[in-house]
Formats: sequence, structure tokens, C-alpha cells
Amino acid sequence: MVNHMTGELLLMIPGPTIVPSRVVRAMSAPILPHRGKVFSEMYMQQIERLKKVFRTSNDVFILCGSGTAAMEAGLANVVGEGEKVLCLVNGKFSERFKEIADNFRAKAIVLEFEWGKAIDPIKVREAFLEHPDIKAVTMVFNETSTGVRNPVKEIGEIVKNTNAIFIVDTISALAGDEFDTDGWNVDICAAGSQKCFAMPPGLAFISVSKKAWKAIDSTDSITYYLNLKQYKDDKAHAPYTPPVSLIYGLKESLDIIEEEGLEKRNERHRRLATIVRKEAKSMGLEIFPASEEVCSATVTALKVPDGIDPAAIRKTMLDTYGIVIAGGQAHLKKSIIRIGHMGIVGEKEIYATLECLKKTLDALRK
Repeated sequence: MVNHMTGELLLMIPGPTIVPSRVVRAMSAPILPHRGKVFSEMYMQQIERLKKVFRTSNDVFILCGSGTAAMEAGLANVVGEGEKVLCLVNGKFSERFKEIADNFRAKAIVLEFEWGKAIDPIKVREAFLEHPDIKAVTMVFNETSTGVRNPVKEIGEIVKNTNAIFIVDTISALAGDEFDTDGWNVDICAAGSQKCFAMPPGLAFISVSKKAWKAIDSTDSITYYLNLKQYKDDKAHAPYTPPVSLIYGLKESLDIIEEEGLEKRNERHRRLATIVRKEAKSMGLEIFPASEEVCSATVTALKVPDGIDPAAIRKTMLDTYGIVIAGGQAHLKKSIIRIGHMGIVGEKEIYATLECLKKTLDALRK
């Protein structure tokens, strides 16, 4: 039996991911005063470095919270009560944007797609013809609940010619798959620390375009802690106490990303995803997404064979091999498993996971 409290686990879930020892050590440094010059300069340096990962010249801010904090900040600062938000939904996390919109009493227009299929840009264009007064469009780039990669670039081309603000969640893909905030016309982009950045949970990152600022300045937002105007007013500091140790970890994470090279890092994630799909199919498993063309580079969703309980697969993988994989969510709970391959994961971890998955399936089939 694995001791769950000693760290003797191989995390192969779509976040949180394995945290490299370099990041852990960096976070153990003594706390600096968060309003002091030394920390402020270091803090601002990391924001400039984040812009390179986002591939943006827009403002970037660091929020204290999980990636959902950036999702909420994106909507809460842009839309007011009764304003229309087009929510593109094809999985559990894209549903979250709709729930956030409801919470701030915006009028959510939900454009639903079958889970496992990518969002169709043609349907998005048709939605604008029916609702030309849409204030914001939300979507998830990498839908981890289904293992689907959505066409942000194509939808950005549509939204840029409207007055709507394009808000994208790339929490489970940024620093692990190609993403071009400015080139793809993304107005507000949300990301988080505990996925491809290979950090502990606790930091959310958000980029804000000039187009988005116009909408923010004209919106009477009711949010306080996530009010982006507060972040813009004093760019040399976070408006509220930042998690100092996590900022140390972010610096080390960005060092690691720069050492590997962002393009090489993205390619590594794509290569690992290809290995997982190929080996899974050799075991007789089917990928859940409708086609390999829409498969995620950071998490693979696999259909579970008839007669086998996904919970039994996960339990055996954990108890026997010390490997944690994810199950399905919502109505997919009893039909799929998900393997994360993001952050610092390499071929060693991938092949170990796949070999143990094969042994687990063989045992459960008997």
C-alpha cells in the first residue's frame, strides 16, 4: 500500500501536476516584505516573463487563487447584469463559465456541443447573427474533462470583428501547447500555476487587451478582490498581499521553461500525447474525443471497456502501483479515464503509467 502522505505517488492527472524539486526549494526561501523594492522588482520581472509565455503585449496580472479566479475575473469585470454572454460549452469546465455568468446575473446564451467534439466556428458565427449585442464570448481552449482541444484561433477571427470581448480559459494548456494570445485575438486569457507550469496550486494568471479594458472601464463591476482596475492602478505591486513563496516558485518555473524552450516544451507535450494514444489503442482502448485531430496535447481521455468500472481501474493503479489517474466527470464518470501528461512529465513516467495500466486492465478482465 502506498503512503499517500509521503509523496510516493506518481501524479498522472490533469493537475495538480508533479512539482520539480527546484521549485520546491525556491519556495523555501525567507519571506521578503511584499511592498519592498526587492520583491516588487522580482514580481514585475515575472509578469514580463509571463507575457512571453502568453505571447502577448497586453497587460498581465497575477491573482491569488486557482485558475477559476482568473475565469471569474475575466467575466466579472466585463459584463453587467442582463448583458449577453455567449458561452461555448463542450465539457465540464466550459460549463463553469456559464455558472459564473449566472452568478453575476448576466444573460448566458449557451451554445452546446457534444462532449468529445470540438466547438464549431460556423455555429458561433450564426449565434452572432441572432444576437449582435453579445457582450462577451467564453470558451475553454483545452477541455480537460473530455481531452478535446478547441479552435481558439478560428473563433478569435470571428469575435475580433465584433464588439464582444473574447475570454478564453487556457488553464490546462498554457506552457504546454501552442497558444498565441495576440495572434489569435484573445482579449482576456486565463491560466493557472498547477498545470503545465508545474507549480503548486495557488496562482492564477490573466492577460487583458486594450479592447477588453474599454469594456472593463465602462462596466460597473460588483467584484472587489478580483477587480482588475485595482491591479492596473498600481502595476508595481499586487493590490492585496500576494503569496510571496509562490512567486518565488513562479520565478523558478519560468527559469525551467526558458531553459527547455517554449516551443520544445510544447513539442514534448504533443509527443507524449501521441505516445499515450498509440499505446492505449494497442491495449484495445478507444480515445474519447471524436478524432485525433481534436485531441488535447496535455491530457488524454480514454473509453473504458465494457464490463470494467473506471473506479476499479483508478483504485488498482493507486493501491498497487502508486499512480494516480483521473476519472470522468458528470455523465462520463462511469465511461472514461483520463491520463494527464503535462508539466515536467517525460517518457519515463508515461511508459511506466501505460505499463501499469495494461497490467491493471489484464487483471480486471480476468
